[in-house]
This record gives sequence, C-alpha cells and structure tokens, in this order.
Amino acid sequence: MDELVPKFESIGLSEQKAKESAKNKKLAPNLDTCINEAGYASSGCSKETGALLYTLASTISKDAQPHLAYIAKAIASGRLKTSDQVSAAIKYVDKVETINDKDFNEACGVGVIVSAEQIKEAVSKHIMNNRAEILDARYKIMGSTFAGVRKIPEMRWADAQSLKAEFDKQFAELLGPKDERDAPQKTKKKVDKADSPKPTTNTTALAASVEDKPVDMFEGEIARLHKPGENPQIKPSLMEEHLKATGGKVVTRFPPEPNGFLHIGHAKAINVNFGYAKKYGGVTYLRYDDTNPEAEEEKYFTSILDTVRWLGFEPWKVTYSSDYFQKLYDLAIELIKKDKAYVCQCTKDEIHANRGGDEGGPRKACVHRDRPIDESIAEFTKMKEGRYKENEAVLRMKMDLESGNPQFWDLIAYRVLYTPHHRTGSDWCVYPTYDYTHCLVDSFENITHSFCTLEFRQSRESYYWLVDALEVYKPVQWESGRLNVTNTIMSKRKLLKLVNEGYVSGWDDPRLFTLVGIRRRGVPAEAINNFVAELGVTTSNSIINYTRLDNHTRDVLDKTAPRLMALLDPLKITIENLPEDYLEEIIVPNKPRDPSMGEHVVPFTRTIYIDRSDFREQDSKDYFRLAPGKSVGLLHVKSPITCVDVKRSTDGKVEELICKYDNDVEFKKPKTYIQWVAESKAHASPVRLSEVRLYEIMFNHANPSDKTEVPGGYISDINPDSKHIITGAIAEVGVWDQLEQWLRKTGGKDPESMRWQFVRVGYFCVDPDSVIDTVAPGCAIKPQDLVKKLVINRTVTLKEDVKKEETIERKGGIKDPRSKR
Repeated sequence: MDELVPKFESIGLSEQKAKESAKNKKLAPNLDTCINEAGYASSGCSKETGALLYTLASTISKDAQPHLAYIAKAIASGRLKTSDQVSAAIKYVDKVETINDKDFNEACGVGVIVSAEQIKEAVSKHIMNNRAEILDARYKIMGSTFAGVRKIPEMRWADAQSLKAEFDKQFAELLGPKDERDAPQKTKKKVDKADSPKPTTNTTALAASVEDKPVDMFEGEIARLHKPGENPQIKPSLMEEHLKATGGKVVTRFPPEPNGFLHIGHAKAINVNFGYAKKYGGVTYLRYDDTNPEAEEEKYFTSILDTVRWLGFEPWKVTYSSDYFQKLYDLAIELIKKDKAYVCQCTKDEIHANRGGDEGGPRKACVHRDRPIDESIAEFTKMKEGRYKENEAVLRMKMDLESGNPQFWDLIAYRVLYTPHHRTGSDWCVYPTYDYTHCLVDSFENITHSFCTLEFRQSRESYYWLVDALEVYKPVQWESGRLNVTNTIMSKRKLLKLVNEGYVSGWDDPRLFTLVGIRRRGVPAEAINNFVAELGVTTSNSIINYTRLDNHTRDVLDKTAPRLMALLDPLKITIENLPEDYLEEIIVPNKPRDPSMGEHVVPFTRTIYIDRSDFREQDSKDYFRLAPGKSVGLLHVKSPITCVDVKRSTDGKVEELICKYDNDVEFKKPKTYIQWVAESKAHASPVRLSEVRLYEIMFNHANPSDKTEVPGGYISDINPDSKHIITGAIAEVGVWDQLEQWLRKTGGKDPESMRWQFVRVGYFCVDPDSVIDTVAPGCAIKPQDLVKKLVINRTVTLKEDVKKEETIERKGGIKDPRSKR
C-alpha cells in the first residue's frame, strides 16, 4: 500500500482517493497494471488521463481482463480520449479473443471528432422534431429528451459535457425558466372500500416524498398472500365477527419492544407493515409490546413514535400490549380451565433439563404438569396476589413435549416480576410473555397479516396453537428475511455496551445504524425508505453492504441539498492588485442548472480563503490547482488568480499567499476551478464552523460479531478513525441564508434537516450539539446573531468509490469491505 498510494497520486488521484483505492483488493492490482502498461509508473500522467485509467481499472469485466494492458496502452497513446470510448473498448474486447486494431478503432470511435457546430445542429434538429411534446410536458421530459439526443448515431462520440451544455441551453431557450408548471404534483388516489383489498394504482410511494418511479417492494411471494377472509378459523363465526369489525380491510401492526432505539432493520419492518396496508387500502397499528417493565423506558416510547412519523408513516392507532393485561389474564385462567396450562414451580435449571438440557437429550414432563386444574388456578391467583417471589412460579402452556419443534415444549405464559410498569404502575406483579401475548393481541386487534422475521418461523405453529386453543380469531403469520447491514451491529445488548462504556456518544451517535443515529448524521428519511424498497421482501436472510444506503442518500441529497462553498482547512490569500475596500457581490445559484432552487449572494473581496489542499508549493504538469507562479479559477468568479508570493510562519508553515487578480489581462480559461470564501465583516463572512465531524464506518469488518472474522470480539474491531473532528473550518455566507429559512420553517427544530452540499467536499447537516437561539414568530431573524456554536456532520461523501454492491448472502460469507472504500 505504501508503494501504491504515491503511484496513484501521480496520475491525479487525491491523497484520500489514492489511499482508498490502494485498500481495494480488486481495484488496486488493476489500476497498478494500467499505470505500468501505460508507461506512467515513474513519471505519472495528467489528471484527465489518470481518470480514464481509473475508469478502466474499476469497470473492466472478467472476460475483458486479458486485454487490460491493450486498452491501457490505447489510453496512453491518445487513441481513447473519453470514458465513453473506454466503456466501448471494454465492451468490444469482452467479446473477442484476438483484437483487430481496425475493428477496435471503429468500435471505440477512435479518431472521430464531433465539432461544436455538429453538436448544435443535431440538438436543434432533435428538439424541433419533438417540439410539440416538449412544449406539452415541459421539463418533466428533459431527461428522456436528452437521452434521445445521446442515441443519435452521429453524437455517439461527441464530448458529453459539450453535448449536455448545448442541449440545456437550447431546451431552456425553448421553454424559458422553470415555473409552477414544472413543480412535481402530488396526486391522491381514492380507495374504494368496496373494492378492498385491490391495490391502488400507485403501488408503493413509500418514500417520504413522491418519487418519479417508485419501486414496488411487494412483488414476489408477498404479493400472493391471502386476502382478508381467506384465512380459515377453528369456528366459522370467528371470521364473520372479524370481517364485520374490519370491513374486509387489510390490518397490520408494527409491534416494537420499547426497550431500546429502533435500528435500520426496523426501517424494513416499518415499511413492510405500513406499506403493505397502504398498498391494499388498509390500516396499521403501532403497538408497543410493553410486557417487560424491567427494560422499558419512556424515552424509547417517545423515540419510536417520532421515528415512525419521521419515516413518513402515521399509525391508524397507537396501542400497548398493556392495554389488554386484564383480558390476557382472564384468558390465561380460561386456558387453565381447558387443561391447556399449569403453574410450574421448577427452577430455571430444572425446566432447562426437562427440555433436554445442553446435550439435547430426551424431554420429560414437569412434575407439576398434571396437577389438578383447580390447584393451578389457585396457584396462579397466588402469583397475581404477590404471594410468590420472582422465579418461584410460572404459568406454562401444556403443549406437546414430543414435538420436534422447541416452540411446543410447554412455553412459559406468565412470570412474576415486581418491577413497576410505566403505564400500570404496581397494579400487576405477573406479566405475560411474548409467546403468550403476541398472537392474542394480534387476534384482539383483528390483524389480517402478522409480519415477522425468519427467526419466528418455528413460533408460527405455537402462535396458531394458542389462538385455536382459546377459540379466538386466528390471524396469519408470515415471515421474511431480516435486514442486516455490513460493518455495524444491531444487537440491543451490544449497542447498550457501546453506549454505557463510552465507545459512542449515545444511541444517536451518527456512526451507529440506529435510526436516531442515521437521522442525526443527516440521512433523509426518503433515502432510507428507497433503500428498503429497493431490497424488496424476500424469504431468505441476507447482509446488505452499507454503501447501498449511501447511494440512495446521495441520490436524494443531490436533488434537494443546496450547493455552498466551504473550506475544511482554510489558507488565507491576499489579492494585492485589489483595493483594501474592494467589494464585489456575486450571485451564486443554490444548485447549478436548477433555477427552482434559488440563488444567494456572496461577497468577493481583497482577502479570501481557499482550502489548503488546493495549493502546492511543488508544481507539476499534471497539477492544475494553485502553485507559485500558477493560475487557478475561482468558482463563480469571472477571472482567475495567480500566486505571486508565499508567506510562512516562524515554523516554516505556509500561512498566507499573495496573489493577483487577472481581470485586466487576457487569460487562458483555467483547467480547474476551486471553492473559496471571502472576508467581509458587512456580510458576516466567513461563517465560522465550530466543529466539522467526519464519520466513517465504525467497524472494520463486514460482520464484527463473527468470531471467525474477529476473534477478539466486536469491541476489538472498532475503527479508531471512525470519527474525525475538524476545527477552524469556514463556509460562505449562503449558510446564513439557508439557516434563516430553516429557522423560519422549523423554529430551530430537527437540525439535521438543514443540509448542504459543500462543493467538492461532501454532504453535511447541522448537528444538535449546535447552539442556536430561537426567536418568537414574526421577529426579524439574523442567523449570525443567533448562532453561538455551529457543529456540522458529514452525512456522506460526494461520490461512491465502487459500484453499487450486490446483496451478500449469509451462506456465501462476508468479505472485508475496507477494500471497497
């Protein structure tokens, strides 16, 4: 790796990108071969050529691999000049064993030059041919229209940027700027109750905002589930009562235990339960499974409801298992009377031994299993009255000890606990177990589809056994695969250890895949819902690479986050040929080529700052940013600057650059433009960022809980570089404009919803650790007067370094994804 990083930097990769590429076990050898075969091992090459080599190394197919050297040399010789040509080259060699130079050149457009005039003519012709449709649909078909331009045979080898720029120009000239006609319209679909549960036309729309082409996650086996009324009952009258109560609607429930914060796996459960009901015009309960007062806290209840709503779903009703404590107790008495339950006074060890013990030996009945019914009722009453200590007596269901299913080995229905309940206080000292409670409350609430994960497959039979034993309505349980994500843990016990022992700042630490942590990192709810919808609902367990969520996060933020300039490591520049009081106000779009996002004004003055990474004292031909005697463009500024002098501190560190503004001379258009921030007291510029927190994956291995991969345990696998805090960063005054809008809209709530793209750096959001005063409605707001401390989190980097990862099946094993970053 030490040898590869400088080699990769020599072809124009940033230091970070070079390090990440060197770690990638698939990409690194390919890129090394490309550089060697192209003849750049010692000299390096231009950034443009390096980008083509990187494209080749990262996209080469298995069948094309034998011809890697040939394509690399074609890039070095100048035959291949664009990424489209590299892609065509890979496609060509993928199908041949021996390369024919003439056929290769023809397939890759070698030597084909498309002039600006040809581009202009082709775009004009295509737009005119589709003029009527464009005028009718306007910007809604801009993407598909441009795709048509790209398919014009003569435009195949046109410069992509030039083609897009000309297309955007002519398209805008025809239609003018975007207006209210181009805003996305939300359409509501009416659901005819008589037709339930037929799916509505808009089958998913699970994202927090409307998507152009929503993914339907309810395809496959889940689409073939029963309709309400089709699940057989032990007595026909039970179905009649059920349909009368529900009107034939689909009824689902999301039943979390309020003993911790929800994680990314729960996002799937939320989407499945709420989404399935929504698709079929039904309703969904949020039901807290609050039967274990020892682990439940009010903060968990509050957070769960808040998270469900944040994801874009509203429960039909919010209920609690504790709502039914009396009814559950009464049915337990009924179960005893039917000789299907008994009070057991064995110890835990005795119960375990009777079930076969650690060795899995033969099972035998508890000595209390055949006690008289009246005696069990009397003993259960004593349990309720508090006349037994904890663990002295339990109520067990009399099931089938000979069954091969452990969920039939006389499961415990009630136990004694003297912990006060958050809702019922000390009214009860006996509490029902999950195995007893869950199916019965599903029955009480007329659930039609009881969705759960695969580990509950064996519980399905005991679920049905209990409702039939009590002759109550029987829902249908259906299991699907749990959502697991690489490089994280989701066990509440392990998460609690991380929190309690200070490895993380709390349950909402942005490195965790708790939903409160993901939210604090700035990931939009829409990205999570889209991620879950893309994965679908399957009946197999899988582990999904975390980069797939990153992909969806970028997709959403690219559409919604305004672009601002920020500097993580600012370096001062004095422009010596500008007056001390020079001030130019520059109008900057919040998002290039998207007028609907608005614009803001930034000052340009004699004193500006650039990022230290954009200056190098040792210049080279393949370096296009600022260096002594060299010019560089400043984003949105009409003329470049040239470095004429370097000032150092007493320890030799560069502390200031002296530059001149090339506004009075003819200049060649810069090859590179960099971000900058000006100093202007009148504009409260620059914006000082108290902290910028950069987050990476928390665990080095894909499955940190796997002792084969991580013998030292998950704590030993914590990435020491998962959190990096930068102080001294600055941003341009567009931050104030955006903060003002956010304050007016939210009153200072949900800080993570204030998101930006820092140009060339990444996507960021405001962290709750920020200190921002609130104001009364209607008062004048100056954010620069309200912000006392501004803490910023990086949500995700600008670009993914690898293609979207495929699902990694559990049976296939997990590879260390550090090489993928």
